[in-house]
Amino acid sequence: MPQERQFPSCERPRERLLRHGVHALTSAELLAVLLRTGRRGHSATDMGHALIEHFGGLRRLLSAESEALLAFPGLGAAKTCELLAVQELGRRALEEPLRNGRALSQPERVKQFCAMRLAHLRVEHCIALFLDTQLRLIDCVELARGTLSHASVYPREVVKAALGHHAAALILAHNHPSGLAEPSSADIALTRQLKQALALVDIRLLDHLIVGATEVTSLAERGQV
Repeated sequence: MPQERQFPSCERPRERLLRHGVHALTSAELLAVLLRTGRRGHSATDMGHALIEHFGGLRRLLSAESEALLAFPGLGAAKTCELLAVQELGRRALEEPLRNGRALSQPERVKQFCAMRLAHLRVEHCIALFLDTQLRLIDCVELARGTLSHASVYPREVVKAALGHHAAALILAHNHPSGLAEPSSADIALTRQLKQALALVDIRLLDHLIVGATEVTSLAERGQV
């Protein structure tokens, strides 16, 4: 039976990383360091290439759910857990500064955080970042998920969730599976309705972010919040 291909020790990703630094490795080689071993007839680097190709890019791979990862040939429970752990560590690394500092002073970090949560999704999801009186992140909560083009968000449910988190303010964000980050007329109308509903209970709507495939649009920056 075919065995996993072996490379000279100096060419293995882990040794190359230690000799030349992390930036010298390709994405597939970095995955190989994480996975450690491949499967029969395929090195860990081969497996890294195959994973990136199968999931349609590194972002989608590092956002995939456990069921999709487990279904990939040769991945198994241990390697799936390693990839899921990397996913969560990346999310927490972006989230940590938002919990410790004012969200409004870090608009690009907020955009990056929302993009990481939403940009890869194939159906529309809507999340809220609930903030305290110092505009620090309390929690990030999924409010709705829907179809390829629509997720139903009801202002009364957002208000209820905000009160339940004792939020003083919030940032709304949702993705456009089309990949375009241009707000629709419905997005703008929802923003106005939600701002009015939240104002009744003294909660501020700071922004509504539209997440596309490669960019994030802020309605606040456009003067539409």
